[in-house]
Amino acid sequence: METSLFRILVADNFEPWRSFVSSALQKQAGLQVVGEANDGLEAIQKACELKADLIVLDILFPNLNGLEVAKRISEVLPKAKILLATQNSDPNVAKAALSNGAHGYLLKADAGSELLRAIEAILRGEQFLSRSVKRQRPS
Repeated sequence: METSLFRILVADNFEPWRSFVSSALQKQAGLQVVGEANDGLEAIQKACELKADLIVLDILFPNLNGLEVAKRISEVLPKAKILLATQNSDPNVAKAALSNGAHGYLLKADAGSELLRAIEAILRGEQFLSRSVKRQRPS
């Protein structure tokens, strides 16, 4: 029986972060990193070209912010899942991200313990929000 392979694009302008994410995901059965992007416009282009199932996307890019990138990718690739990875723990930013096409919001500081859980949750069709952001949520 063949298991499905999820095609992943890692988009971040910080190369050491892209390498960390790519190497962590390549070790997982069923996940294949098909490309990397250095900025928002390249992320949109490569997501379409490579037909990525999941895009791990930074929020801060020099030319186009990740929220806009997520919105554009979800318009041209409606089946693709988007995990925003950021250092911004503001619950309002997380809420905006999740209501604008993102399926998950991961704090980079929590990636060591939450990256794979986030991807598994998103691929199951669930939304994911980093624990540190949940703790700050206004009631």
